Formats: sequence, structure tokens, C-alpha cells
Amino acid sequence: MTIPPVAERRPHSFTTHGITIEDPYAWIRDPGYPDVTDKDVLAYLAAENAYYESVMGPHKALTDRLYEEMKGRIKEDDSSVPQKDGDWLYWTSFETGGEYRKWWRRPVAAKDDGSDDVLILDEPALAEGKEYFRLGAISVSEDGRYLAYAIDDNGSERFEVRVKDLESGEHLPDVIPGMLSEIVWTSDSTGFLYGLANEQWRTDNVRYHRLGTPIADDIELFKEADEGFRVGVSETSSRKWIVIASGDHVTSEVWLLPANDPLAPPLLVSARKAGREYDVDEHDGTLFIHTNDTDPNFRLCTASLAAPGDWSELIAPSRDFYMTGIECFKDFFIVDGREEGLDQIEIRRYETPLVARRIAFPEASYDAGLGNNPEYDMSVLRVGYESMVTPGTEYDYDVATGDLTTLKVQEIPSGYDADRYRTERLKIAARDGTEVPVSIVYPKDFPRDGSGPLFLYAYGAYGYAIPPGFSTGRLSLLDRGFAYAIAHIRGGDDLGQQWYLDGKLDKRANTFNDFVDVAKGLVADGWTSAGRIAIAGRSAGGELMGAVVNSDPELWGAVIADVPFVDVLNTMLDGDLPLTPGEWPEWGNPIEDKAAFERIRGYSPYDQVKAQAYPPMFISGGLNDPRVTYWEPAKWAAKLRSVKTDDNVLLLKTNMGAGHGGKSGRFESLREAAEEHAFVLWQLGVAD
Repeated sequence: MTIPPVAERRPHSFTTHGITIEDPYAWIRDPGYPDVTDKDVLAYLAAENAYYESVMGPHKALTDRLYEEMKGRIKEDDSSVPQKDGDWLYWTSFETGGEYRKWWRRPVAAKDDGSDDVLILDEPALAEGKEYFRLGAISVSEDGRYLAYAIDDNGSERFEVRVKDLESGEHLPDVIPGMLSEIVWTSDSTGFLYGLANEQWRTDNVRYHRLGTPIADDIELFKEADEGFRVGVSETSSRKWIVIASGDHVTSEVWLLPANDPLAPPLLVSARKAGREYDVDEHDGTLFIHTNDTDPNFRLCTASLAAPGDWSELIAPSRDFYMTGIECFKDFFIVDGREEGLDQIEIRRYETPLVARRIAFPEASYDAGLGNNPEYDMSVLRVGYESMVTPGTEYDYDVATGDLTTLKVQEIPSGYDADRYRTERLKIAARDGTEVPVSIVYPKDFPRDGSGPLFLYAYGAYGYAIPPGFSTGRLSLLDRGFAYAIAHIRGGDDLGQQWYLDGKLDKRANTFNDFVDVAKGLVADGWTSAGRIAIAGRSAGGELMGAVVNSDPELWGAVIADVPFVDVLNTMLDGDLPLTPGEWPEWGNPIEDKAAFERIRGYSPYDQVKAQAYPPMFISGGLNDPRVTYWEPAKWAAKLRSVKTDDNVLLLKTNMGAGHGGKSGRFESLREAAEEHAFVLWQLGVAD
């Protein structure tokens, strides 16, 4: 099938705020969703998938080479560094050829000869025969006897909880479907707390399950009334308190339950206030409260359990340091943050909280953070580090001496020589004068005459920063002469929460402009030229892709838009969709606010498709995706096909058995990356 499918146009319109919107592809949304059974919808998606296969078929050899390269950089029989939690050491491993992990433990006192190793969870066995498999929450009871875990086998993110007796190796009859949360055990190991997804795929509750009792008898401990809020459950570092947190993107509220008495009345830390976020840890009866109540860069306060709403400032907000989180340990606490967009880890003592010691990292641009540190009483911390040229490295950090001991460096079996590459952190001025950071990695002989191809990635939403980390898959582009850049655009919180605020709501255009201006700046500086730039974004980053192909199509030589959030106006007008009410603080509520309606309509990629030449595009979606529903990329592709004036390739690939994350498994996901890289190389004319 070499002729692209043409989706039928069916008359459909709606009127909001006195404005009538025509939407001839609305029929692609199956009215029975999440069950997709409409024959016309399935036939259209199948036709697009068949067209995708026919167009990419001639490039299968290239895709296979890329896949084998990527696979060759992964250590197949890999295992994590064991970490102590209570009386046991825990770790995970992959077997050669294995798509999924195995989870192990052994007694702390046992010899490291394999004789006492116990397999506690076998993901490959659980995934056998399934097109999709994902392990969600996993938690061992306080006494070490029981393992509760959650699985999703279709990508819908409605997990099923199971419980295994680690002494007998048998599963208990306790099975809980429809879960969407973490799992937190009570301190007596007789039960755990969790949350169910409601019909709209929102977690609005916390429930208590006691082992051996019917699921129908589980006790609802908390119920959220605001449909825009989502509820999570966790525990403090000391494990004395269970934390119930409810919130949306801008407001939060926290309740505490004694871990040894989950039926006690929950303790409200401080009632929600619109626009205020906070999270809580506890040490020796004192609450440590991380909040943005007075400054978008956050501050740290303390309060007593007797008066949890009476906050006293411990560490004031800083103009330069963006405090992203805190974690309490027995003898010290950790403050995480970023300065100039780079990760910082501060160790502070309770007796001298204003004195901070930072862990020093060697490169000018990197990604670093605390690793798995499950115990409250720790003197050595697990720390992770990587950069765009340095593979992932795991350290032990001695809090007393400040020494870093290397435990593991990511192994690349096919070989890796960091000296072949260079990395820099650039600053490029956007049109309003704001300097946007850019992390870039490139072959050391990369030309600076504008002739080189460049791959540009960004996200730019929800205050999510894209770290300048390491990628083995990226090497397939670098080794073919590409430079690879990450634009740290507004909408993420790379430079602090204000950076995020400056890319949302009525400032959303900054996100799109930053990306375009970074690309133009890279062209002006000789890194590449217009038409030699491949761009990629996922989910809300896919919205970014949609916006910039509408505004500046001539800049891009190839576009990858994975599960793109492109039908923004329709989605934000539908309060019955799973995510919409909680998204209004991020994008605006076009139902109630005409200004929000006009603003969203003005940039929504689907609504702004126009009769013009578009660059080559590779669009993906997932039939079971609850976050960006399958019809968003499908409608967008259909509309683009009907109006674009070019002959460039446009592909739509819908994963019929997966969700937001694409295919599961460490190798199957590589195949999707190989397909996208092959598309980019083909469209930019880069010889293999």
C-alpha cells in the first residue's frame, strides 16, 4: 500500500462562547472509548498502519542495523548493585535476551556466592505470552515476609495488585484490580494502603486492605471531592507516618496517618490554598515542609506534630538555588535542587541546618541525584551520576568523609570511547531576550560550517526538566555525524519554578518561541542549517512539535511526534476525559473562560493546521493510552493529509496493544527507537 489513506470527512461542529468549530474528523473518537470497537475507526487505524509498513519496508535493513547497534550497547546479563533494607539485600537482574527484570534478595549476613539468593519476583514469567507488560508499584512488608506488587498487561495503566508470601513462595488470594497508586504497608505488616482508579481514571481515594480479608471489605480512609485533584499515598523516611497527598498541578494538601494505626483520624498538615504546593517529611517528631508559599524557588519550614499548620522558616528561599525536594535521615537531611539548571545535592545536619555541604561533580553539564536509599539510619548514600558523554555511574557517598566510591559504571558491550565526543552547555537568546540553556553533544570533528545534521529535543511543560543525561541509542546518530541538542525551554522547571510559570497559561507561546529561537540560534552559530534539523517531542512535547511545524515548517528536515497532545482545545473542553479537570490549571479552562478558549484555540496544533508545506513527519499513538488518547494523533494526521500542500512523507503508527509509553520490554522499545532513527536518517539523506 503506497497510497496514503484518506480519512473520510464527516460533518460535525460545536459552538462555544459564540464561536462555531468545524471538526470533520471527530468520528475517529470511538464513542465507546475506552473500548474501541467501531469498525470504521479500526479500519482507518489499520490502513494507516499498513501504509506505515509499506513506506518503512524498504528501510527495514537500516532499521535492523540500528536496532542491532542499540541492542549491542546494552549489557544483556546485567544486574543492579545490591542495597540493604532491613535484614535483606535487594537487587534486580536481567538475563541474556530477557526483556524484563528478575527481583532478588538474600540475607545481609549471607555469603555472596549465590547459595542464599532468593528470587522474589519473576517479571519474565509474569510477562510470558503478553504483548505488553509493565510492573508498577512494588513493596515488601516491614517484617520482610510479604511482597505486594502491581502489574499492567495492556498499557491502560489500570494495575492489578497481587501479594506473594516470600516464606512459602505462594501467592495469597488477595487480588485487587483497577489500582493506580503506590503501595504502603502498615508497620505491623498485616495490611497496606493503596488507591483505586475511578471510572475517569483518576485516583481520588486511599483504601486500607488487610491481608486475608475480602477486597469488598477494604476500608476507604480518604476520599477527594475535587475532580481536578489526584490522591497519592507514600510514607515518611522514618516510616512512622503514612502520607496522603492530594493535589493538582498548582495546589496540594497533605494528611498524615500513624503507620502503626491506619484507622486513626488523619492529621491534616495544612488546608489547601490555591496556588500553594507543599510536601512533608518527618524527623524525630518534627515535620519538614518543602513549600512554594512565599517564593517559586521554594523554602523549607518546620512544624510540630501538635501544631502542623504553624510553620517556621528553616531555610529561606534563594534567588539562585531552586529547592526541588528534601529527604530526612536519622542524623542529617538532604536538600535537592538546581543552580543554573544543574543538579545539586546538599547534606545538612539537624544541629547546624544552615550549613550545607554539596557533593561535587566533575563536569560542566550533568544529571545527578540520590539513588535508592531505603533506610532511615544511613551513613553512606547511594548517588547516581551521568552526563551526555559519561555513562550512568553509581556511587556510594560517605556522609562523614565526603568520599565517593564508584560501585558501577554502565557497561557498553560493543564499546564506547568518550573521547570521540564533546559536550557543551550553550545559551541562546529567545526573541524576548531571555537566554535559553541548550545542552549539546557532538562528534569531536563535527563541522561548524552549517553543513552538519542536528537532532533537537525538548519537552517544555508541567515543570518537568529534561536532564542532560547519557543515552546509548543517541550514539547511533552521533556516529553518523549528528549533533544532538536538548533545548531547556520555558514550561519546564530547568531554571526554577518561575521558568515553568513563564511557559504556561497565557505565557504558553514562550515555550514554542523558545524552541524555534534555539533552532535559529544554532543555525546562526554554524551548528546546522534550516532543513537539516530533525526534531522530536513526546506527549506535551508532541504538542510542541505540532505548534512549531505550523509556525516554522521550513526549519525542520524531519519531525518525530510521539503520542502527541495535539487536539488541545477539544480535550480541554471535555471534562469527562480522565485527565482534563486536573489539566485546567496547566492550560486553562476553555469551558468557563473565553480568553482561555481563544488562547488554546490559537495554538492547538490540530486546530491550527493550514494549507502549507509541512516537513516529513512520523507520528505515533497508542490505542490504550489513557493520557493522550489515540484519536489525537489520528485526527491530526488525517487533517494534515487533507490540507498540506507538499509531497513529504507523513506516517501514523498506532500501537494497537500499548499505551502512553509505547511497547514494553527493554528490546522491543529499542525497535521503536530504531524505526524513528531510520526515518530521520532517510529524510535528512544521511548515508548509513
